[in-house]
Amino acid sequence: MPRTDAPGADGAAQSLAALRHEHEWLSRWLLRDAYPLWAARGYDRLHGGFEESLTSAGAGGDQPRRARVQVRQIYAFARAASLGWQADEARRLVAQGLEYFLPHYRRSDGLFRTLVAVDGKALDERAFLYDQAFVLLALAESERLLKSGSELVGAAQALRAALYRHLKRPGPGFSSGVPDALPLLSNPHMHLLEAALNWTSVGNDPEWQALADEIVALALERLIDGATGALRENFDEHWAPLAGTAGRIVEPGHQFEWAWLLLCWGRSVGADASQAAARLVQIGETYGIRGGVALNALLDDFSIHDAEARLWPQTERLKAAALMAATTGEACFWSMAVQAAKGLRRYLETGTPGLWHDRLKADGQFVQQSAPASSFYHIVCAIDELGAALRRA
Repeated sequence: MPRTDAPGADGAAQSLAALRHEHEWLSRWLLRDAYPLWAARGYDRLHGGFEESLTSAGAGGDQPRRARVQVRQIYAFARAASLGWQADEARRLVAQGLEYFLPHYRRSDGLFRTLVAVDGKALDERAFLYDQAFVLLALAESERLLKSGSELVGAAQALRAALYRHLKRPGPGFSSGVPDALPLLSNPHMHLLEAALNWTSVGNDPEWQALADEIVALALERLIDGATGALRENFDEHWAPLAGTAGRIVEPGHQFEWAWLLLCWGRSVGADASQAAARLVQIGETYGIRGGVALNALLDDFSIHDAEARLWPQTERLKAAALMAATTGEACFWSMAVQAAKGLRRYLETGTPGLWHDRLKADGQFVQQSAPASSFYHIVCAIDELGAALRRA
């Protein structure tokens, strides 16, 4: 487990006070800086759709638009009202985002293509499981906000049916895409679990819970190594780790993210996946943290494979720590959450309110680049989960 120099009730109280301070800063940044900036400059008023990235000067040109960015931004703004931002503006952006996305990305087979031009012209017809998972997630949160009734519910059910029709494997899990079925990947299944769990809280369709249960079983039986407890990334057609380095990759960010999801699943069904979740957190925190931040990748012997540190693993570390703390009440997890929040805050202190750094090099210097819109979903989820944990504390 993570270590703390101040165990017990006193240590938890000190960590909670520090964590409330970090949450206030993060929430203020989100509501005062990030949401207004990305609402004003991150949506293309001329063509429709969300921009791929922003700099202090504005949007980064007419970049081709990935499906995953569109639906992640829809999700981020669908969460905005519940976090305290302008409800009317959030509903407008979500509705406009859906109006751009659904006709421009949907294929004739019911799946969603991965890339279009600014004007909506198809640039890449491939359909990836990863993208479909985020479409389902965005539809769930949009339904929660817009309360459209049958329209978005039906769209999600139609996509779920298309997934089973075109991507479901004879055994457990799903292929990675059409036509790129292999290698099999844990990451898209993680986000498909996230989407299914969101739908279980939006409607009463039992098929979403069945999908979530199937993915959790796959994770516990195949994706997580039985000897080490680590979650791997890349697999062959039999769900055995790929040969070579690719099969040995263990990402700290995904250890944290799967731990968070396993805890969420267990809470929703009254099951106990806490032992596997705790081990994933232990691996990420023990071997994947250097200089106060979560690194990109380890190997299966827990040696460092990629010593850079992107923004998103920091958000997943914070989510896992916050939920572990709220679930167990243990001081070590409140302390871990404080350190994770401070690590995330480093990426948000850019000099341009509402933007973020995405890549921290091994030498401790940030790569100077535009802020990718794809990171906003991660940031919103982390701040939301931290707030929920503090309310339960």
